[in-house]
Amino acid sequence: MRFQVLDIIPHLKNPVTGEIVSTADRLNQVVRTAQRAEELGYDSFSVGERHAGEFISSSPTTVLAAIAAVTSRIRLQSGVTVLSVLDPVRVAEDYATIDQLSRGRLELVIGKGNEVLQYPLFGLDLDDQWDLLAEKYGLLRRLWSEENVTWSGRFRPPLTEPTTTTPRPFAGAPRVWHGSATSLTSAALAAKWGDPLFTANAIQPRENYAVLIEHYRAEYERHGHDPKHQFLGSGAGAGGVFIADTTQEAKRQFGPVYEALTAGRDVPGNNSPYRDIDHAVAEGPALVGSPEQVIDKILSYHELYGHDLQSISLPTTQPFEQQLDILERFALEVIPAVRAAAPTDLWADGDPFAGRPGFSLTGTTGTEPDAAARVAADHTSHRSSHVYAH
Repeated sequence: MRFQVLDIIPHLKNPVTGEIVSTADRLNQVVRTAQRAEELGYDSFSVGERHAGEFISSSPTTVLAAIAAVTSRIRLQSGVTVLSVLDPVRVAEDYATIDQLSRGRLELVIGKGNEVLQYPLFGLDLDDQWDLLAEKYGLLRRLWSEENVTWSGRFRPPLTEPTTTTPRPFAGAPRVWHGSATSLTSAALAAKWGDPLFTANAIQPRENYAVLIEHYRAEYERHGHDPKHQFLGSGAGAGGVFIADTTQEAKRQFGPVYEALTAGRDVPGNNSPYRDIDHAVAEGPALVGSPEQVIDKILSYHELYGHDLQSISLPTTQPFEQQLDILERFALEVIPAVRAAAPTDLWADGDPFAGRPGFSLTGTTGTEPDAAARVAADHTSHRSSHVYAH
């Protein structure tokens, strides 16, 4: 299994102590966490995007660019890029810039977002969110893979003149994942294009997310894509990872914070059913406990999901040094056991994106084969040798 650190950059008071860091300090913590994650051997670092609520992640491209400048190996991802409310031309430009700055380390994760207030903020109708996502992704794919694009659609002015966005990505189009939290629609869109899926696995029972994953896999097969590129990522529950010497000690330390944060969130239809820490640890996706408890929970979810990439988030209302300590303990005491028990082909030999220039032993010239084109060719070849109903 591979491991990602995700920060959607919530900016909250610790509900027990009332303490909160400044905006500048919180943003700098994100960059420092990414640096430390690279030092500890994590595979990727992801920055979220929110335009409403108690978050300061409205400009994830800026934060990812700052991280690109102080790292050299770790992959950079978004979690998620709220493509439904954005202009695909600008998304193509901004994220290609990050891909260039990082010399090919970018992988995008797109979605329609988990905050309904974002739509009126951008003058959009919430009822159009899925159509917006599908149309804009279709255009984004063309802008990254083609030059001199002309296009027309429903939600933005047409590109009547041949358009080539600049800069171009560092070495062909980056890989795009699709985030899925509550609906089959994102899973179906990922399957349609033969892209990987990232399930939020945040607040619902695991069986609910399993339905999304099963739908994705069935649709992926129906479209005739090559199964060797069917990768799956999974989140780790709301609230953040918390590790202590024993599960009882982890619950004692983090329980009051988790329960106060959960009680303070009142978003009908989007609230966790795991209101207390005992319930969250016993039945929910929260990774809270001893290293052994956390290992067992990840592997139990892997048994159901078969995921390749495990995402974790730190408890960002806790003191920053404690967050870094948890990051280190997870890397040293959890990751090795899970990697040994759950191997994956993601970013390994045979995965074209493992050889993007930022990870190639042959250098970073930008002349290596286009990974996205190789994946597309594999899908076409697979369909040509099988009969599928599209």
